[in-house]
Amino acid sequence: MTKLGFQLYSARNFQPFSDIFPRLAKAGYTEVEGYGALYAAVDEAGLKSLKEEFAANGLSMATGHFGLDMLEKEQGKVLEISRTLGLDGIYCPYLMPDQRPNDAKGWFAFGQRLQEAGKPYVDAGFDFGWHNHDFEFKALEDGSTPQEQIFAGGPELSWEADIAWVIRGGADPFAWIESYGKKIKAVHVKDIAPAGENADEDGWADVGHGTVDWKGLVAALKPYGVKHYVVEHDNPKDIDRLITRSIASFNSY
Repeated sequence: MTKLGFQLYSARNFQPFSDIFPRLAKAGYTEVEGYGALYAAVDEAGLKSLKEEFAANGLSMATGHFGLDMLEKEQGKVLEISRTLGLDGIYCPYLMPDQRPNDAKGWFAFGQRLQEAGKPYVDAGFDFGWHNHDFEFKALEDGSTPQEQIFAGGPELSWEADIAWVIRGGADPFAWIESYGKKIKAVHVKDIAPAGENADEDGWADVGHGTVDWKGLVAALKPYGVKHYVVEHDNPKDIDRLITRSIASFNSY
């Protein structure tokens, strides 16, 4: 059975995390994914304490999100966090709208920049890559997409594929898996509510309770040896429901 992780960003509104970790463990999760606010302000002692808390609950932090600014300007801190917490993969998760290029050449250059930013982490033994949203799949003037250009400019980049965002971007996730499956080292497992539903949760749903064909997607991803599957919900209103229902659905695929 494939291990399932949990993106702690999903529980940011249900603090403290010390109450979340036992719930994840009880439900059967063994991995978590970090995000900026979780560790950005934590000192060395705090990091060790956090790792001990993970261990006490049978959890490990396998992957983490770090903003591009931090990746480029605070390499020592990113490496310290990643080594102390025992990460396997480091992913850049987002690019603010005002920083996004508007043509293929610009996105190609961004791919080059991202690959260059990742060199110290790859050299240190970490997987490094990009985590997508929806904007990367909107066609550019030349007919290509930002996601294609990012990978063309950064051919060594790995991909943490957020499948639900691929779909919200108007793209076919199965086609993207077929074309770029070898790059996919981690996958965000999230679901999209039927049209008009779950408006108070930004239209997202617990895994297995939406419209995304996760059974088919897990089968399509299987040949590529994806290392980490990570549950995420950007705005859940019931964290226990998300935790328990999502892993129950995923374990049935």
